[in-house]
Amino acid sequence: MLIQPVVLSGGSDIPLNAGWSDVGAWDALWKVLLKDAVGNVAQGDVMLQDCYNTLALSEGRLIACVGVSDLVVVETADAILVAHKDRTQDVKLIVDRLKAQGRTESSIHRKVFRPWGSYDGVDAGERFQVKRIVVKPGGRLSLQMHHHRAEHWIVVSGTAQVTKGESTFLLSENESTFIPLGITHRLENPGRVDLEMIEVQSGSYLGEDDIVRFEDVYGR
Repeated sequence: MLIQPVVLSGGSDIPLNAGWSDVGAWDALWKVLLKDAVGNVAQGDVMLQDCYNTLALSEGRLIACVGVSDLVVVETADAILVAHKDRTQDVKLIVDRLKAQGRTESSIHRKVFRPWGSYDGVDAGERFQVKRIVVKPGGRLSLQMHHHRAEHWIVVSGTAQVTKGESTFLLSENESTFIPLGITHRLENPGRVDLEMIEVQSGSYLGEDDIVRFEDVYGR
């Protein structure tokens, strides 16, 4: 139980006697969320059949559970967690193993936010990578160049202003352009709605550190 004084605008204190729960683990979240008649919490695209006291949270893909109880199932773009409610604190042991193995899941999310918008890693393989890029109105990526990869940009919606070498031009929905390796380039959104596009990278190295910035309005 937590006793915490509340300061009113007039300066006087009134003691507040309130319950306290540190919602820092999935089992604690299950305790505070609204449950169905048999103790289940389901959010997102979830189907439960003969399940009890289970927490199932989906950010995208369908979660289907049959005949289980006291589980936590969490689906995100980065990973899927399945754990007994009494063992959710041990997720840190999995994180430690990911770090020990040098896996990027321990430190990098699939969807990455930037000052200009965000990008989502859709697919990747040997010598290629596909990203979904969203640039906010007025957003402007840095003027940059890559030593090891080329890029193909396809506009899905909105308008893109592209700088490629010495030329600058506009691309609209269903239009595309190719950025060869070693060519300076910049992507901007001059419109009033989000610019959504698909970027296909190809090359011998696709790491985010293969960026040489020549100019950046965000000071990076």
